[in-house]
Amino acid sequence: MSSPNIIRVKQFLLQLQEDICQQLADEDGKAEFHEDSWTRADGGGGRSRVLHQGAVFEQAGVNFSHVHGDQMPASATAHRPELAGRSFEALGVSLVVHPENPYVPTSHANVRFFIAEKPGAEPVWWFGGGFDLTPFYGFTEDAQHWHRTAHQLCQPFGGDLYPRYKKWCDEYFHLPHRNEQRGIGGLFFDDMSTPDFDNCFNFTKAVGQGFIAAYRPIVARRKHCTWGQRERQFQLYRRGRYVEFNLVWDRGTHFGLQTGGRTESILMSMPPLVRWEYDYQPQPGSEEARLYSEFLPVKEWV
Repeated sequence: MSSPNIIRVKQFLLQLQEDICQQLADEDGKAEFHEDSWTRADGGGGRSRVLHQGAVFEQAGVNFSHVHGDQMPASATAHRPELAGRSFEALGVSLVVHPENPYVPTSHANVRFFIAEKPGAEPVWWFGGGFDLTPFYGFTEDAQHWHRTAHQLCQPFGGDLYPRYKKWCDEYFHLPHRNEQRGIGGLFFDDMSTPDFDNCFNFTKAVGQGFIAAYRPIVARRKHCTWGQRERQFQLYRRGRYVEFNLVWDRGTHFGLQTGGRTESILMSMPPLVRWEYDYQPQPGSEEARLYSEFLPVKEWV
């Protein structure tokens, strides 16, 4: 892999971070993102941007990182044993948005590029990423819009991509210990590597740029909904599922911590407030129960 391609990917990711931060700040209308630049002792660094206590977003983080090292972490070589003994570079933008209003869903997105090299061998590289939606109160209109946007951005690259990456997202964002989905899914892809680098890169760009088109209209529709303590308490309870997934199952969290990334940036995905309640059961027939019965079970929205 030639260094110009790494430069192209990095330029895109930095601009994507800029664009998403601007769009989210505009939708919030009150708070701005604050930036921390950081360096990694073993190579590389990043640019973290976090918005706190906005009019809409209780916390939103959009992180760019570009790290490199001489040896792969154990989590990566377990997943891809051919990476053992290779140096690596990993670049990506990852974001999580935690709104204050329980009727506005939490959302996550990331796009990333990875390359591993060693003398005398062809480089191993791939793209990955996706976006997913985690509502606390379900709206069919929102779920359909979210998945329709994902479907449309996949279409120019092949009719098989949306169903394949939608299924992968459903499988990935599943909490086995709860036998429950984290949300209503979206797209998830990894290990995308073909002889056509530009096609892989263009698809990754479409996913990164498609996040705002999928998410911002939902925020605009729901941010003025009236809510009270009941909705807030349910939101905080359901945020616990988010914490459980990210700390127990998420490969990106594990990779970042094992490669010595900046802990504050890696864990910016955590919600600012969360609660757990022993053996909580929603009241039958309630809107809270409807989330479990009509939205969390895997289904086709397009």
